[in-house]
Amino acid sequence: MTNDKRIFFKNFIWNIVGTGLNAFNSLFFLIIVTRINGINDAGIFSIAYSTALILYTIGLYSGRLCQVTDIENKVKDKDYIINRIITCILMILLAIGFVFIKQYSPYKMGIFILLCVYKATEAFGEILYGIMQKKDLLYQSGQSLTIKSLGGLLIFFIIDYFTHNLILACTAIILLNLVTILIFDFLLVCKKLIDFSTKVNMKNVWHIFKSEFFVFANSFAGIYVLNAPKYAIDNYLTEDIQAIFGYIMMPATVITLFTQFVFMPYLNKLKELYEQKNMKAFKGIAFKIKMAVIVFGVLASVAAFVIGPEVLSIIYGEELIAYRMNLTIILASYILYGISYVNLVLLTTTRNTFVQFVVYVITMIIAFFGSNVLVQNQQINGATISCAVTLGVQFIMYTIVTKVILNKIERRIA
Repeated sequence: MTNDKRIFFKNFIWNIVGTGLNAFNSLFFLIIVTRINGINDAGIFSIAYSTALILYTIGLYSGRLCQVTDIENKVKDKDYIINRIITCILMILLAIGFVFIKQYSPYKMGIFILLCVYKATEAFGEILYGIMQKKDLLYQSGQSLTIKSLGGLLIFFIIDYFTHNLILACTAIILLNLVTILIFDFLLVCKKLIDFSTKVNMKNVWHIFKSEFFVFANSFAGIYVLNAPKYAIDNYLTEDIQAIFGYIMMPATVITLFTQFVFMPYLNKLKELYEQKNMKAFKGIAFKIKMAVIVFGVLASVAAFVIGPEVLSIIYGEELIAYRMNLTIILASYILYGISYVNLVLLTTTRNTFVQFVVYVITMIIAFFGSNVLVQNQQINGATISCAVTLGVQFIMYTIVTKVILNKIERRIA
């Protein structure tokens, strides 16, 4: 095995381990809360975590994707870091504003704000992971995520088990993330990679806000679209129903996770192929990833239909057999979302972001009105239908737009 292949394999494996554990944390957190604190607190935790994920896109802003695929490298690491500090502060302030507007109880407010701070620490960590990945050290970001994920689960469980206090448990995982960022991410890794001799260029800091606005807007809209049914449930139904919908939505993250697993190690390669104007190979990688997503998604959907509710009932300790079709439809819908995500990465790499913004605006409108009307009339079945229709429309639009744009680029460079 050549050195390049060895590094790729190492990056691939650790990225799968770290990203996988991090993505499944929300599942395990929800299991812990359900088992220890009960289904009412699980409903609060579910909608609070979903809100933190939406605000997380503000913390990330343009995210690691734009940082890693920045071909010109005019924006330096320190500029990205200062930009990320600003977005994380903004993220927390918006969370505080949101809970006061919604007039939640002090207890619910506390959980919302703490989970947002928790995701803000993850958003800041991502900027350091981008620095690692650009130096072909993706495996170290995977190791960091592994420490945060396993450590976070352990400390969350211990604190919640002995205190039955979600406020203390959420505070504990925030502290763990901060310690890991300081010691592992910065002192052990990134301190050696960042050029401290350069000064922060505030023009570059604001340039990120301007140039990557549509990337941020697309990410924000994308997460909202996935969580629109939960906000409709928050408006019209109970915390118990919120928890149940959270249970049957959770397995769908497996498809999203699989897509990211397969795609993330190829970001540098896609950037290189686009720089080299090798669109045939560029599109070839994308096609293989899409086929892998379809095969994995179909297998996951079949498994969900056959044994999904039974397994979830055992995991959460709640009877979920009646939601077999809801679970299967949601997983099948996420196959379409996985393919749309591949198209998103391709268009972002080629810096075609405004057209994605148009796609997401249309999708958001459908998600907002569709979820509210359907949930109000069909309850949890309406939430399921809203999810399927919204992701189906998004898939159709993304597929058409991506095909047209990539073909246009290919003709231009031929």
